[in-house]
Order: sequence, then C-alpha cells, then structure tokens
Amino acid sequence: MRIARFVVDSDPLYGVVEGEPGSEEVTVINGDPFFNGVERTHVKHKLEDVRLLAPIIPRSKVIGVGRNFAEHAAELGNEVPQQPLLFLKPNTSVIGPGDPIVLPEFSDEVSFEAELCVVIGRICKDVPEDRVDDVIFGYTCGNDLTARDVQKTDLQWARAKGFDTSAPLGPWIETELDTEDLAIKGWLNGELRQDGSTSQMIRGVREIVSIVSQAFTLLPGDVIMTGTPAGVDLVTAGDRYDVEIEGIGRLSNPVVRR
Repeated sequence: MRIARFVVDSDPLYGVVEGEPGSEEVTVINGDPFFNGVERTHVKHKLEDVRLLAPIIPRSKVIGVGRNFAEHAAELGNEVPQQPLLFLKPNTSVIGPGDPIVLPEFSDEVSFEAELCVVIGRICKDVPEDRVDDVIFGYTCGNDLTARDVQKTDLQWARAKGFDTSAPLGPWIETELDTEDLAIKGWLNGELRQDGSTSQMIRGVREIVSIVSQAFTLLPGDVIMTGTPAGVDLVTAGDRYDVEIEGIGRLSNPVVRR
C-alpha cells in the first residue's frame, strides 16, 4: 500500500495511491494513519491534480547511518566503522517531492546521497531483530544532502547533515516491501550517478533498526536513513537530483541557492 501526504486546496491530507503508472488516483483517508489506521473515505483525486508533500514530517527525529556501503566509504577515503555511525537530522531538514534543495550559504560543497528510508510506525525501544517488522510502518526514498567542506571542518555533523532542506523524502510511503535486494539509483540532471542495491549494505534494515532503537526511543513517524551506495558527487544551483528505489518510486528535487 502506498500512503501519500498531499494538498488539494489548503490543509494537508493523507491518502492511498492506487492505479497503473500515469493513471493513479489517491483516495483520501480519515485522519492520521500513524494513529488512526488506514480508513478510506469515498473522496478520490487524480494523482496529477494534487501536490505531493513529504510523506511524513517526523514528530521527533531523522536518524542517519553513515558509511553503511563499503564502496561509498572508500570513495571518500574512509574506513568502514567498527560500530554503526549514527547522526541526527532535525525535522526542519525535511522537504517533499519537487521542493527545492536550498544550498546553505556556509558551504560550497554540497553532495547528494540516495537512500532507502525506514518510517517507524509505533513507539519502541531495544527492538530485537526478529521483531523489527512489527515496528515499521513502511519505506520511502530519501536524499541525505551533506555539506562536505563543513563535515570536514566541524567536529560533529549537525551543520553538515542537518541544514534546512537537507532531507528530501518521498514520493510516498510503501508499507509492504522486501528490502533484501532493492535497486537504489540516483540521477543528476538525468545522468545516472548512483546505481547500487540494498544487498550491498554492511548492515541490513532489520539490524539497523534494532541498533538505532538501542540508542533512541523511536516514535511513530521517526525516519531512519540507511546509507547510500557509491557515486556521490556535488550539486550546484540549477541542478536536479532524482532518487529512485525499486518498489517505491521516484523522488525529484531541484537545487537552488538563496
């Protein structure tokens, strides 16, 4: 099931996206599916007639996992960490499909990172790997924008990873997905730059969620970004970066400088 967050006139709504590519419809659901479940109404819109928003604005946090693909770690001259390298992005970093990535004034080297993102569906802590599926609401595409120059000079990654608009998410949440071997692709201005698979992850989705839950109490709507395959490079104003993950869909955002 594909759960989208969107606007038609003013207030954001949630809906279920169904139909073949090019002829999808979105059926409005009552309330917030994270707390009310998925209760369909009789109101439907053509997908092309609505504006998609970020499928979730985390109530609490976005957690990133650094260097979870060996080739990506190597391309930046880094070793694979012995322990998971976790970092936080504020919910103000989240934007949706089509929203502009605004390059921060304090950086001249911002790079893209296509990532599979896990959306948490219930409050949980210290989740064993064999229970992880019980706490996942679904999955979406993400782009973990990173100010590389600031990442190198700051002693921690808050500015480099957490600036406004640094976490595009979308286009919707897919609730049923086998994450063992999904293609992760990224295009810069239509040119394929990242072409990897979740099978290349050092730590898979279930292990990541379990490890993250040992450090943080996870709340409904929290998002975990699971790492990026090799091929990262810089973006400049006027660019567009697209992230596509098999079984989910495509997330596209333009790049601007204020």
